[in-house]
Amino acid sequence: MSAGARGAAMGNASVTFYDINSAFGNQAGLANLQQWSATATAEQRFLVAELQSAAVAAAVPTASGTFALTLHHFGVEAFQQQKFGLAYARRLMKGLSAGAQVTALHTSIPEYGNRTTLSFEIGLLTELLPQLQLGMHLANPVRVALVERENLPTVLRLGLAYLPSERLTCTAEVEKDIEFTARMRFGIEYQVVEQLALRTGITTGPTQLAFGVGYAFRGGLSLDVASVYHQWLGFMPVASVSFQRK
Repeated sequence: MSAGARGAAMGNASVTFYDINSAFGNQAGLANLQQWSATATAEQRFLVAELQSAAVAAAVPTASGTFALTLHHFGVEAFQQQKFGLAYARRLMKGLSAGAQVTALHTSIPEYGNRTTLSFEIGLLTELLPQLQLGMHLANPVRVALVERENLPTVLRLGLAYLPSERLTCTAEVEKDIEFTARMRFGIEYQVVEQLALRTGITTGPTQLAFGVGYAFRGGLSLDVASVYHQWLGFMPVASVSFQRK
């Protein structure tokens, strides 16, 4: 599942996000929220009805840190997965925040039954310079069996965000699954006006191109749409709606 339509449009180079979308990519970013926020996102992989997925997230900042809940759903009757997450993020000092999430992955296959697997994720987000941020996220650091002889993937993501101006954000990220070669991700977001953002990105291994737009309405509501293109499998549309209390 992509990190919402904003992340999908930027090649999923999202480990340095610090809005509600960080609930999907790097929980440390949640520590920067000032008000409660929520988002819902859906995607249809390569326009195949059986490959639809959806996710929701809600986060509440408190004096003790930010707490968040996430829920992902993927699949059809023959194969379904639900992922539940309980996250916590906190600022450790100025320019440095950390986050963690406990996850429960429930898999249902009629011929084989149901199985629930527990794991966790951890992340850091730090400001190296006023215009340069570094993010790190590690998912499933302890090898946990999903089914017999198949483990949940252990994935490390490390990325940078460069903000040369208030309107432009450039992101670069490397993702390494311990069982596969590393993937690179790059994204650009340009704030045309205060309410409208244009985005594009690219991912390697395999190569995928992405683009999208985001519009922030008055009152805290925002809408993001994206399309990801794979040269052999085609397009994957993604849409998200988010709300942040003002």
